[in-house]
Amino acid sequence: MPLSCAFVNLKPGVGKTTSAVWLAHALHESGCSPLFVDGDPASSALRWSELADGFPFPVVALPVGDVHRRVNDFLGSRQAVVLDAPQLEDHPRITRSIMKYAGEWIIPVTPAPIELDRMAPIRSEMDEVQSLRAEPARAVVLLNRTNRPDATRTGPDADAREALTEWGFTVLATQIARLDLYAQSFGSPVRAKGTAFMDLAEELIKRQEAE
Repeated sequence: MPLSCAFVNLKPGVGKTTSAVWLAHALHESGCSPLFVDGDPASSALRWSELADGFPFPVVALPVGDVHRRVNDFLGSRQAVVLDAPQLEDHPRITRSIMKYAGEWIIPVTPAPIELDRMAPIRSEMDEVQSLRAEPARAVVLLNRTNRPDATRTGPDADAREALTEWGFTVLATQIARLDLYAQSFGSPVRAKGTAFMDLAEELIKRQEAE
């Protein structure tokens, strides 16, 4: 089965598209040929690929309520699918359809109180969609825009990781630091080699192989 990852959250502006695009490039540079599905009606990832004179993998815009039925029409022999979902609060039908398809739900979370407060309603949404699936998805949190590139034992990043774990969330070992390299990359070519997104790709591939 191909690796299938969907970036989801309740609200916009949490780094879903940035993380999804960088992960797709990391998978490509790791030799795992991806398909990118842009499910956001704003088509930010598709626009990014156009401004960057194309990505080295196909980008398909599917801002529709039956994404889960259409993705495989574009998959071919590709080994991975990265799906960028719109915010749940505004486009629940599209996002839930994406969650029906993806085997891994990645929730990007900045270690800040306002972000952590949103986790309870996200959990409710996840539980509802899980009940509609034949097999449960793997749901994980990706700490992003953190103060440090690596996990630490103290500070807000560590506190957020501990709190999320206590609430029953699986938190990925990889975390994404707050860097201009990521924040200002929209519209530019992406080179993932040497970044935390290569570590993220490796971690997700290992999770897939462990299933």
